[in-house]
Amino acid sequence: MSSITKLALADSLKKLMLHRPLDKITVKELVEDCGVNRQTFYYHFRDIYDLLGWIFQTEAYDAIADCQNYDTWQQGFLKILQYVKSNKNFCTNAFRSLGREHLEFFLNNATFALITSVMDELSEGHRIQERDKVFIARFFTFGITGMLTDWIRSGMTASPESMVQELSTLMEGQLSMAITRYQY
Repeated sequence: MSSITKLALADSLKKLMLHRPLDKITVKELVEDCGVNRQTFYYHFRDIYDLLGWIFQTEAYDAIADCQNYDTWQQGFLKILQYVKSNKNFCTNAFRSLGREHLEFFLNNATFALITSVMDELSEGHRIQERDKVFIARFFTFGITGMLTDWIRSGMTASPESMVQELSTLMEGQLSMAITRYQY
């Protein structure tokens, strides 16, 4: 029952965000639309931004869990971009509101998880310190996340497939080269 309520609240928020900015939606409006009371909402979430973060976590981040190795990282990025594109109004609305932090947090976490998993796989058998692996992963994460937020800001005109192809071309061999350079 709990996950059904959370999903219903998520659906209501997404529906309301089609017509109004996230910053203008109140918990009162959300629970009225969903047909639950305020206490039910606060049982599950601290505020609307907590719900927003939960939506990103459950709808997109969990979908890439099986795409976190060298052979599948492109599929993981494609799933992220397809989610953002298929939820364009919702994600753009979040991006242009106080919810931007939650969207960027989601993009950062999803990208960092993918890059870290690939780094762990590629660095097997190499002598590289953990802090150096984290530094490399953070560097690539911020670059990729910057590209993704720019893509959102510019209206997502490029297809998710072309974005992944560009990233793939750019990233080809770069992580391995970085691992080699940081070996001790």
